[in-house]
Amino acid sequence: MDLVLNTTTIGVGVVSLILLYLFLCRRSSKSGEEGPPTVAGAWPIIGHLPLLLGSKTPHKTLGDLADKYGPIFSIKLGAKNAVVVSNWEMAKECYTTNDIAVSSLPNLISANLLCYNRSMILVAPYGPYWRQMRKILMSEFLSPSRVEQLHHVRVSEVQNSITDLFGAWRSNKNVESGCALVELKQWFSLLVFNMILRMVCGKRYFSATTSDDEKAKRCVKAVDEFVRLAATFTVGDTIPYLRWFDFGGYEKDMRETGKELDEIIGEWLEEHRQKRKMGENVQDFMNVLLSLLEGKTIEGMNVDIVIKSFVLTIIQAATEASITTLVWATSLILNNPSVLEKLKAELDIQVGKERYICESDLSKLTYLQAVVKETLRLYPPGPLSRPREFEEDCTIGGYTVKKGTRLITNLSKIHTDHNVWSNPLEFKPERFLTTDKDIDMKGQHFQLLPFGSGRRICPGVNLGLQTVHLTLASFLHSFEVLNPSTEPLDMTEVFGVTNSKATSLEILIKPRLSPSCYESM
Repeated sequence: MDLVLNTTTIGVGVVSLILLYLFLCRRSSKSGEEGPPTVAGAWPIIGHLPLLLGSKTPHKTLGDLADKYGPIFSIKLGAKNAVVVSNWEMAKECYTTNDIAVSSLPNLISANLLCYNRSMILVAPYGPYWRQMRKILMSEFLSPSRVEQLHHVRVSEVQNSITDLFGAWRSNKNVESGCALVELKQWFSLLVFNMILRMVCGKRYFSATTSDDEKAKRCVKAVDEFVRLAATFTVGDTIPYLRWFDFGGYEKDMRETGKELDEIIGEWLEEHRQKRKMGENVQDFMNVLLSLLEGKTIEGMNVDIVIKSFVLTIIQAATEASITTLVWATSLILNNPSVLEKLKAELDIQVGKERYICESDLSKLTYLQAVVKETLRLYPPGPLSRPREFEEDCTIGGYTVKKGTRLITNLSKIHTDHNVWSNPLEFKPERFLTTDKDIDMKGQHFQLLPFGSGRRICPGVNLGLQTVHLTLASFLHSFEVLNPSTEPLDMTEVFGVTNSKATSLEILIKPRLSPSCYESM
C-alpha cells in the first residue's frame, strides 16, 4: 500500500514539475504578450454579463471599472473575450496604428436577421463589398454637392413642422399664460423622419393632417421594432451553443421585423421602377441607386438587396442619432437658463425676428454649434462604440490583445476624462469657444469621438450635424420655451441602439415671431 502511495506521489510530482516547466517555457517564450488586466468576479459560462445587466447603464458600469482597473481592461461576455478602452490615448492606438485590424464587426444574430445577412454597411464585414458600398454612399448621397442639392428638402420640412407646431399652439394654448404644453420628442421624431424619408425615397408620411395614415403607422412601427431589437441582448451572441433555445423569442421577432421592413422598402422600390418606366424623374437617393445599379451586382450581391440595405441603413442611422441629440440638447438648454438666453440673443442678432432661418445662417451661429458639441460630449448617441472584433493579434497600451477579441470603446468615459476636460460633468458650451475651440468631432481628435473614428467612422457626420443645427436653431428661433415644472428636467438615460432620454420631453411653448412669419413658411 505504501509502495503504491509513494509511486503515485512521485508520479504526481513528476507530472507537476513537467507542467510547471512547460508553463514557464510558454511564459518566457511569450514575453511582452501579457494581456490587459481582467475584471474579477466572472461567472461560469456567462462571464461578466451580470455586471452589464445591472441597474446602471453599461457605459457607467464600465466607467466605474476603468477607475479601478485602468484605461484598458478585459471582460468576459459569455464565451467571448472583450477589451474595453477608456482614454483617448488607447483609442488613438486602436483607430490609427491598429485600425485595419479592428475594422470588422462581430457576426451578431441581429446583423443577419435584421440587416440582410450583414449587407447593410453599418454591419458588413470590412472588405471589397464594404468599400464599394461606402464609396457609393459617400459619393451619391453624402457628398457636399448632394447634401447641398437636397437643402430645400431639409428647409421645407423644418418650416412645415414649425407651422404645424404653431397650429398646435394656437389650438391648445392657455388663455392666461399664452403657452401650450407640447411633447417635443414626438415632434422631433416626425420632423426628422419626414426629412430623411423625403431625401431617400421621396416619401412624406407625417403632417398635422396625415399622422394617422396606416402606411405611416406601419413604417414607424417597423423602424421602432428594428431599433429595439438591434439593441436587444441575445444569449446566442455570447453563448453560441445556447442559441437554439431563442430565449425571449427575440430571433423570431427579428425575422418578422426584417420581413416587414423588406416588404415596405420593396414596395417603395417597385413604385420607383414604375415611375421610371413612365418617364418621371424623381430626385431622391433610391432613384439615384436605380440609375447607378440596375442590372448590376456588387460582389455578387443582388441589386434589390443592395438598394434596400442602403435605404434601411440611412433611415435607421440618420433618424435615431439626430432625434436623440435634439432631445438631449433641448433638455440641457432648459436646465441651463443662461445658455438659453445666450442662444436667443445670438439668433436675434444673426437672424432677427422678421424671417425664418436659412441653412446659410448656420455658420454664423457659433454658440449654437458649441451647444450641440457640448451635448454630444456629455450625451453621445452611442456612449459605447459599436463593438469591433480584432482580426489579428495586436498590441494596445503595451498589452497583447488576441485575434477574435471584441473591442469596446467607452466614449462616455473618454468625453468626461478629468485629465482632459475641466469640470468634465458640467454643461459648459463656452469651452468650445475658448480653451477647447480647436477640438473637432470628425474623428481626428480622440478626446471627442461621438461619431467614432478610423475607417468605420459614421459616414453621415456632416448631414447629421446639418440636420441637428437647422432643426434646433429653427425651433428656438420660432418659439419661447419654458420648463413646466420648477424642478430640472429628468435626465435619466436608457441604453439602446442610442442612449436615449428615459422620460418624455414635455415643455411649454409660445411664439417668438409675428404670426405672419409662420403663415409664410
